[in-house]
Amino acid sequence: MEVVNAIGRRKAAVARVFVSEGTGVITINKRDLALYFPSSILQYVVKQPLTKLGVAEKYDIKVNLDGGGFKGQAEALRLAIARALVKINPEDKPALKSEGFMTRDPRSVERKKPGRPKARKRFQFSKR
Repeated sequence: MEVVNAIGRRKAAVARVFVSEGTGVITINKRDLALYFPSSILQYVVKQPLTKLGVAEKYDIKVNLDGGGFKGQAEALRLAIARALVKINPEDKPALKSEGFMTRDPRSVERKKPGRPKARKRFQFSKR
């Protein structure tokens, strides 16, 4: 099997994924998954599509992660892995779609408006 690549985005984070047959090693920016995401919750989020299909030990995954915070990066990586798995085997798509792993989360930070301290916050009103 050749290398399958896919891309996932969430907020400002971009994950480029390269999936090849192997033993289940996930390498992010030349570091191990457990070193890059010390939080077990984020490790779980990243592995969700693999465990759903039961192929966690079947593929080696190399990842380039850029931008955003750790939560956004983990969710971008989850989307990229799900997209790569569908490229490998299109029959897996309904199972991943039902769990919501195929959907790009469109929510991002609202821009700051002029004359305000933040996007929606207003300066304190003073009557006198």
